Amino acid sequence: MARPVNPLIIDAAQHQELEQMIKRPTTPQREVRRARIVLLRAEGKSQETVAAQIGVNRPVVAKWEKRFREAGLAGWAEARRSGRKPSVDVAMRAQIVTEVTQPPTGRTRWSSRAGWPRPRGVSAHTVQRLWRANDLKPHVRRTFKLSRDRNFEAKFWDGIGLYLNPPDRALVLCCDEKSQCQALERTQPGLPWGIGHIKTATHDYTRHGTVTLFAALGYLDGKIMRRTASRHTHREWLGFLQHIDAQAPDGLVLHLIIDNYATHKHAKVKSWIKWRNQRHAKAHGVERIALHCTPTSSSWLNLVERFCRDLTVDCIRDGSFTSVRDLTNAIETYMAARYLEPTRYYTWKAEGSAILEKIQRARTAASLHSV
Repeated sequence: MARPVNPLIIDAAQHQELEQMIKRPTTPQREVRRARIVLLRAEGKSQETVAAQIGVNRPVVAKWEKRFREAGLAGWAEARRSGRKPSVDVAMRAQIVTEVTQPPTGRTRWSSRAGWPRPRGVSAHTVQRLWRANDLKPHVRRTFKLSRDRNFEAKFWDGIGLYLNPPDRALVLCCDEKSQCQALERTQPGLPWGIGHIKTATHDYTRHGTVTLFAALGYLDGKIMRRTASRHTHREWLGFLQHIDAQAPDGLVLHLIIDNYATHKHAKVKSWIKWRNQRHAKAHGVERIALHCTPTSSSWLNLVERFCRDLTVDCIRDGSFTSVRDLTNAIETYMAARYLEPTRYYTWKAEGSAILEKIQRARTAASLHSV
């Protein structure tokens, strides 16, 4: 006598959901197989028949049918598996993570290949995996410099205020010198970049001299006043100030953001600025030049530094120049092209309070490590 079949009853909503699961291309095949088991059992077929049709053993059919009866589709969720036992014990794992900041005598940092694995019998991959899991990067180093300026916060807000709230009838100019721009000529021509090969350059070069670039970046429009010189003294800086004064319209106050370089504070420079302010005040009622010095070791407050970085990367670093004149022409060509792009300028977006909080955290960390 045949064994009676215990039918599996499902409602219309469950039947539709199972059909959609089978048709959906993103459904994992193991879930498609389980859905087919349930649908075939709902048609009244026996577990043996369903197992033969699906291509599995009868206990498999019984297992997923039971889970569906007890919890529906939620019963198909995979249980957490223990996995393979770790090959490195807890003590060794803790030692690898802890000693990564304690390199041996004669070394400045650990290396997973040269330092850790061989003397302790742990593979380099295991060490790298543990370092990665704990966000440890002994090969990465970031440079920093905390300002020790006693008036840091006052100077900081003075510069930030010019960026966030520029005064009326004034020009905010970020000024600096890019000194010692070297005219380096590669000893042999390299291959140009192209499909299938990388651009090349010789490691050695011939020096042809240096040039200094004086630049004043207009914060509001991104325009750059510039001048090149062979030397970098207070005379060249004074000449650049006079050039800025001649280029800017009369009646406007020139707010110059500068660093603490000695040439900016030379007696002759101060004397000329004082004379120019007095003359401009008599004619227009306001002084002509207002200097805003960034705190010591805080050149990042001056946006012209960002332009100098772009100039180095885009124009100077990978170039080969046969003379100082060749380098100067390349710089002039680059800056002339930027002058034709009025929409390309730098905007200060960082919150001043957030910057100060970050600096304070760095100072606290530095003081703790120095103890």
